[in-house]
Amino acid sequence: MENIALIESFSEFKDEKSIDRVTLMAILEEVFRAALKRKYGSDDNFDIIINPDKGDLEIWRNRLIVEDGEVEDDNEEISLSDAIKIEPDFEVGEEASEEVKLVDLGRRAILALRQNLISKIHEHDNTNIFKQYKELEGELYSAEVHHVRHNAVILLDDNGNELVLPKSEQIRSDFFRKGESVRGIIKSVELRGNKPSIILSRTSPEFLVKLFEQEIPEVFDGLITIEGVARIPGEKAKIAVDSYDDRIDPVGACVGMKGSRIHGIVRELGNENIDVINYTKIDEQFIKRALSPAKVVSIKMHEAVDGQRPRVDVFLKPEEVSKAIGKGGVNIRLASQLTGYEIDVQREGVEDDVELTEFSDEIEDWVIKEFKNIGLDTAKSVLDLDLFELTKRTDLEEETIMEVQRILREEFES
Repeated sequence: MENIALIESFSEFKDEKSIDRVTLMAILEEVFRAALKRKYGSDDNFDIIINPDKGDLEIWRNRLIVEDGEVEDDNEEISLSDAIKIEPDFEVGEEASEEVKLVDLGRRAILALRQNLISKIHEHDNTNIFKQYKELEGELYSAEVHHVRHNAVILLDDNGNELVLPKSEQIRSDFFRKGESVRGIIKSVELRGNKPSIILSRTSPEFLVKLFEQEIPEVFDGLITIEGVARIPGEKAKIAVDSYDDRIDPVGACVGMKGSRIHGIVRELGNENIDVINYTKIDEQFIKRALSPAKVVSIKMHEAVDGQRPRVDVFLKPEEVSKAIGKGGVNIRLASQLTGYEIDVQREGVEDDVELTEFSDEIEDWVIKEFKNIGLDTAKSVLDLDLFELTKRTDLEEETIMEVQRILREEFES
């Protein structure tokens, strides 16, 4: 049988690891039946026998034998005189089977068939890849940097499949080189056209959870549970942990001796500062812990209004306010995300103080904003901290801070 082109096609796919023999045979039959239908108008009366291991193919056309001159459909009927050329003892009313050779389909049909075969194989592979990685959504995954673009990093895993790490899913301090191994979680898997799009993320809170599961045996074993995570990727994170075994200190187990256990996670996340806190179902206590390292004096809870998040007033001593808010409001923002409460900070026992905005005629607005960013919005809150501390926490020059404190002191002296 003249099937050289077919054998060449088979040789490309018969060793394909991602496709089993039964599926390959089904695809091959589908492709050949489509070719037969294009040429003969119907493939219903054809038998296709395939041996993909050897590259062998047999196509048989079955037609009803009719008297000469009574053929109405060349594809389904054959005249007696033509039938006896195939088998001399054929008779009218019997079914004649005749082998169809590939050359009978024509050169263009064979080329189209080959291209269709390649397309079907790739389509099958893409569907398998999609299903495989769809099951891995939310899981930790490693791949190697193949190409770095301005808006994404293209990765290849051990199977040669492509993953994308978009700029929006990278930690701000991330820097990648070709050939470097990168870890993240598989955030989403979608079919775009017929090609799977696999998105990796390093900014998702779930990435932090998976790192804890991998690095801390008690979390992996379920002895310690993670009850909540809030992250500003690459900057700071808060993670609430709990244990049903009173003999286990969940925070201590996660942090390790001198931070030994959590150090690897911090390094993986670009030195992201991670606060590990004990979870509790008592909201007031949980809010206090979430605002660590600040020490809260008291809390006043408010009910949620019109579907908004519940609100809470947190009272602290003046020197604790900046700790609760954190630089740029990071600490209070994460505490709010972790607890689900809108947190309003109040100063406990402060009298005869003056809002910084009252000095807007003497102090520029951008300077006042710098102090507010670290939780200092009154005159006494600025005066309570020394020059070194204020310089460290803000982006202001020493001269500017000294001038502001001079203006504020004069207010109280007068």
